[in-house]
Amino acid sequence: MTEPLRVLLADDQTLVRTGFRLILGADGIEVVAEATNGAEAVDAVRRTRPDVVLMDVRMPGMDGLEATRRILTDATDPPRVVILTTFDLDQYVYAALSAGASGFLLKDVTPEHLTAAVRTVRTGDALLAPAITRRLVQRFTRRGSDTGSLHRDLASLTPREAEVLGLLARGLSNAELAARLHLAETTVKTHVARILSKLGLRDRVQAVIVAYETGLISVGDHTPG
Repeated sequence: MTEPLRVLLADDQTLVRTGFRLILGADGIEVVAEATNGAEAVDAVRRTRPDVVLMDVRMPGMDGLEATRRILTDATDPPRVVILTTFDLDQYVYAALSAGASGFLLKDVTPEHLTAAVRTVRTGDALLAPAITRRLVQRFTRRGSDTGSLHRDLASLTPREAEVLGLLARGLSNAELAARLHLAETTVKTHVARILSKLGLRDRVQAVIVAYETGLISVGDHTPG
């Protein structure tokens, strides 16, 4: 029997936590703890070892960004962290993705999207479509923001892997990559997995960020026709 998916809710708004807990519980997802700030979230992760953390960005005291960094750095087998925000281009979201978060959700997310998102990240997939991540990257790298750069060296990649990374960062799905490169989709998945492993990345979201921060592709680049 499959173990229940275990979630930690971190948000300083009681109504948000209550609503999310009811939605998740109705779909068989267990909320193992709640936190009202980042420090409580870090402590609760150590105590309860959830599979997924739904983390508000803006909380009193330690914010969600610092909490995300600590959780993903300190834990031996860290949970997946999904950032909760009111705005889809909140500057903190990009920094959180750079720190290792697996994606973000708007707080007005539908119940169906919420439960699907939690299940998606639990399997190790990134929650964001690469095109959405690219929009975040373009906005905040253009500002020259301090984003906590991942600083990866792409020299370990083969020419084909570098090509796959560049197209991935432009927003192509595995199926689109397969069609463009005339490869089987399983081969594309293998390339993506090797890219993540070689660069020490958690998921495709961080791969998109690395492609920009290393200069593999530039703001304003478009997918070739």
